[in-house]
Amino acid sequence: MAAERLFERAVRLQLQLQGPACEERRMYVRVSIELRSTSTPIHKKDLVVQLTDDTDPFFLYNLVISEEDFQSLKFQQGLLVDFSSFPQRFIDLLQQCIQEQNKDIPRFLLQLVSSASALDHKPVFLNVVETNPFKHLTHLSLQFLPGNDAEVKKFLANCLKCIKEEKLLLEQKLKKTEDDLTRQLNFTQQSLSEKSRELDKLRSEWTSHTAALTNKHAQELTNEKEKALQAQTQCQQQHEQQKKELESMHQRSVQQLQNRLSELEIINKDLTERRYKGDSTVRELKGKLSGIEDECQRTKQEVLSLRRENTTLDAECHEKEKLINQLQTRVAVLEQEIKDKDQLVNRTKEVLDATQEQKVILEENTEKKQIHMEKLEATIKSLSAELLKANEIIKKLQGDLKTLMSKLKLKNTVTIQQEKLLAEKEEKLQKEQRDLQETGQSLRTKEQEICKLQEQLESTVQKLEESKQLLKTNENVITWLNKQLNEIQMARKQDVLGTSTISPVLPSKSRIGISPQNMTLPEHTSARNASQPFSGPKIQFNTQLSKTNRCSDVHMVPVATSNSANKENGEHLGLELKYLKKREDSIPLRGLSQNTLNSSEYPKSYSSTKIQTSSKPVVPSTASAYFPG
Repeated sequence: MAAERLFERAVRLQLQLQGPACEERRMYVRVSIELRSTSTPIHKKDLVVQLTDDTDPFFLYNLVISEEDFQSLKFQQGLLVDFSSFPQRFIDLLQQCIQEQNKDIPRFLLQLVSSASALDHKPVFLNVVETNPFKHLTHLSLQFLPGNDAEVKKFLANCLKCIKEEKLLLEQKLKKTEDDLTRQLNFTQQSLSEKSRELDKLRSEWTSHTAALTNKHAQELTNEKEKALQAQTQCQQQHEQQKKELESMHQRSVQQLQNRLSELEIINKDLTERRYKGDSTVRELKGKLSGIEDECQRTKQEVLSLRRENTTLDAECHEKEKLINQLQTRVAVLEQEIKDKDQLVNRTKEVLDATQEQKVILEENTEKKQIHMEKLEATIKSLSAELLKANEIIKKLQGDLKTLMSKLKLKNTVTIQQEKLLAEKEEKLQKEQRDLQETGQSLRTKEQEICKLQEQLESTVQKLEESKQLLKTNENVITWLNKQLNEIQMARKQDVLGTSTISPVLPSKSRIGISPQNMTLPEHTSARNASQPFSGPKIQFNTQLSKTNRCSDVHMVPVATSNSANKENGEHLGLELKYLKKREDSIPLRGLSQNTLNSSEYPKSYSSTKIQTSSKPVVPSTASAYFPG
């Protein structure tokens, strides 16, 4: 049979006696928990809980819980713990009760409840209760049985055995301590007797030695006094001479430092004034830059509005003659806006020139300040060298004067004052050096700000150039559209006049398709380029006699050929590939009427004919869809 002690501690609990008195009082009870295991004849574990009172040896209550008993307890009280983990959970509840026992209103309580009016060998319930403002919750309730005579005798015998063992241990400890103390007393007494003898010897030697030393010191003092008087007279004379020399040197250095300080103050004032001027110029430049950025944004908005107007040209091309008047008015408005923008560009150029001039002035000022800074550094170096020399002289004087500090108080006061003055001057010099460093840092920050402003100005100039290029492209597109509309009208008139003279007539219901591979923009021929080969638009008429495709829609897709030039205006008419992108919302041009195509029919053998003309190219009304504004 093996027993393992898990817990043993005195716990404060509340005793409740039921009866006519209904007494309630607090008392301390020792709770011990053991886990006993037996292997013969069956391996079995029992949990033994024992309640005892240190003041009352006959107070004994026992509780033995086997695994079978625990199952019934678990079922009765709704426990969620196994038998193996139940002891540790019970110990945790007891520790929480111990932590809360000193509080006025404890959260966890141990209650010992008896049905009788006194503890007279009747069963008792030990309850672990949690208190809250609403209710007292009993987490666990265990029934303890009082110990019978045999158990009480056994308990008392165990207590006596433990007390006797403790008594024997204490007696052995007492004997050991007594022996040690007697040994220490004998040793200390012997050492005291020896040391008292040594003290008597030392006292006698000390008296004789002090008498001899007093005689020697009296003679030495007389000799030293005579030497000190002679040295004092010599030092006073030397001190007066050195004092006069130092005063003259000090006055000269003070005058020089005052002159330099006045010069430095004047220079500092000039620097501060220049700094304020530079700050004001920087602010003005920032304001001008913000105005230029606003104007650039306005120009961007105007360009966006022009793009929107170009998209509306797709729908307005169907109105033909009315749109030509509107486009002319818009061209006039655009010319006025271009003039305004040229004026803005001139203004920005003037602002740039002014900023560059200010930059040159600032660079000259910085060079002057750097030269001045170098001069100041040279003067500071010379001052530092002089101060080092003065410090060396002062250190030598202090080394000579330390031997006579007790006798020459007047001389010390003068030297202390001089040291204070020198320290103040050194502090002033350090302050001036700091001010110079701060001015250099401020100049560097201003240079950085000027560089940032230059970068911003360059970016604004680039944006203005881009806006100019966009405006030029818009003008070219508008002029090209006007020319193409005029050419379309001329081509229609020629087609109306030429249908009567053409013998092979087109079928009445055919579709004209101009393939992007065969159609090219023309070059205007003149006397200058007569030697060049002719490159005109190639138009392919595909006749389809199917009944389903009976419509006269003309689908035209322009493709740019080799560089074509506008000889009349002297400007380049070749458009970039980005203007030839087709839009999804483009509207095809319904140009040639059915009357011009229904006058006659082609022979059936001609499925398609290619006609090369030297006239100006016919561009569809969907050109604006291919040219983004």
